[in-house]
Amino acid sequence: MGFLDRFSGKKPAPATNPAAGTDAVSSDPAAGGDAALLNPSPAAAGPSVRNRLISARERLEAKDLPGALAIYEEILATAGDRADVLVTISGDLGAQGHVTEIIELVAPRYDVERHGPATGINLVQAYLAVRDPDAAQHVLDVLFALKRPELEERLYGFSNAIAELLAAPEQLPPEGEAGSPRPGQPKIGLITISKPIWFYGLEPLAAELLPPKEGRLRRIAFAQLALPGAYQDVAAAIAGPDDELGRLARAIPLWFAEAFHFSANYDPVATVGIITPQEGPTRFMIFASEWSTDNLRQLVETTQGGLDYIVTGALRVVASDYELTLRLHEVKTFRERKKFAARWAPGTADAELSRLHAEVRRFMEWSPASASFAYTPPAAPRSWLETLGASLGLFVVEKTIVGPDTLPPVPPDLAHAAGAAAGGECASLAFLTLRARARKLGFDAGADAPLARSTLVQQAAQLLG
Repeated sequence: MGFLDRFSGKKPAPATNPAAGTDAVSSDPAAGGDAALLNPSPAAAGPSVRNRLISARERLEAKDLPGALAIYEEILATAGDRADVLVTISGDLGAQGHVTEIIELVAPRYDVERHGPATGINLVQAYLAVRDPDAAQHVLDVLFALKRPELEERLYGFSNAIAELLAAPEQLPPEGEAGSPRPGQPKIGLITISKPIWFYGLEPLAAELLPPKEGRLRRIAFAQLALPGAYQDVAAAIAGPDDELGRLARAIPLWFAEAFHFSANYDPVATVGIITPQEGPTRFMIFASEWSTDNLRQLVETTQGGLDYIVTGALRVVASDYELTLRLHEVKTFRERKKFAARWAPGTADAELSRLHAEVRRFMEWSPASASFAYTPPAAPRSWLETLGASLGLFVVEKTIVGPDTLPPVPPDLAHAAGAAAGGECASLAFLTLRARARKLGFDAGADAPLARSTLVQQAAQLLG
């Protein structure tokens, strides 16, 4: 993915080199992105400048930001008015998540008539990333003034992103590099779920339930979905009990991580946001905008063992239909590899969600792992997502991460899980751990439910009581 192209909300014009796998602004002419189409390549700047740009890029990839900035300052002192130089610098900094540096180095030198639209597009995305809608709007206005039809769809996407930013000013910017909140601001953190959420409580049965993992595994994180435009008052929604959209935003990543845990080649995690105000209890976080490159980088840097891929996305309700977009990011380059989409009404939810799940598994070359417990995707995924969401809620309350007032009424969740428990081993295990956790927390756990006939289920029932 090119620099923060998630904000556009629209897919840009296809690249001239489809094999590059990107459709966004890129600093690399080999990628065939808009930068290569609209501006000269770094090679056009001459061998000396080109080699220095390559050296700076290598410094960035080696996590040596000061070294790269020193090279950029040298280049800008002699060639800072060149369109190819500015688009390369802004693209390379953006690809590594260094948003502030783009604004500091490139914005003072940018002139749309001399430097063209590609650098301007990178600047708009940088201002969106630091949540400066006024500056983003100013650059967007001069880009619209070019009256380039091939850019209009993309520019309108940025316009929508600015509108969403203005409509949800309470959405917090990323935390500081040290991970501490800005003065007076709530602290946002992430919970990492490294096993299927219904497994917790069944640890003595790990050898029977969880597949063995050997060799070099691909590390993949499924991040909580954003809910752009879902709430007029995001802060009020955070302060209230969990609702359907918030639960889905967390349950869908749990569902995918669960499936990939039972694949031979993957080591997955699901990540869920929490927010702790300066005063008051911790709550579940609601993301009003899709994850930024900075957010992705923070997740990688705080995940033990690192990551190879991150899946982010957004969920919207449009004319009573649900629209889900998932984006697969390759961590090595912080670029978008693939976008998946689904739209469903209540009557088509199971079919569409099953199709989407199968499409993601197929693209990622998912293959089942050998284990006593044979995982199969649920036949009714929409119902299964409710159980996963309920399981997560009770789990974080049990761990005293959030308070019980965060939860919707528990008895209906238990009744729902009980009604599905006989459908298979996974559904039975999920019901048993959900009921055990509810009892431990003092909720009315209701009556027993019919369970799948399975030795593993019998062992789990005996273990949990």
